[in-house]
Amino acid sequence: MIVFVFGNSDLAADSLPLRILPRLQALRPSVDFRVADPNEEWDIPCQLVVVDTVVGISQVTVFEGLEKFSAAPRMTMHDFDALSNLRLLQKLDKLDQVTVIGIPPAMDETKAAAEVAAALQRLPTAG
Repeated sequence: MIVFVFGNSDLAADSLPLRILPRLQALRPSVDFRVADPNEEWDIPCQLVVVDTVVGISQVTVFEGLEKFSAAPRMTMHDFDALSNLRLLQKLDKLDQVTVIGIPPAMDETKAAAEVAAALQRLPTAG
């Protein structure tokens, strides 16, 4: 299974997925974790699984699809975020199924890694 990890190491509120990546790799060595910029071009698997920071949640949450997310205000292309890009890819029929494993921005790293690893194990694509 391929899992894309989004985040920004320069922003504390958006860096947790990247900070827990070494732990995730140790906990789920069979998973192919790929750090990606959500606004860059990358090969899109049929079933996209993403680990990313999600504002407004208090625990690790698995979202099947993008429907539950509300868009942030966009004034310029600098405001074009991961959700905007994923929705655009869906509209262009380049993206089929999306699963987002959301992490609250201020969660403890050890707890976040354990909960994300458990969520990955429960996914049907985990085999």
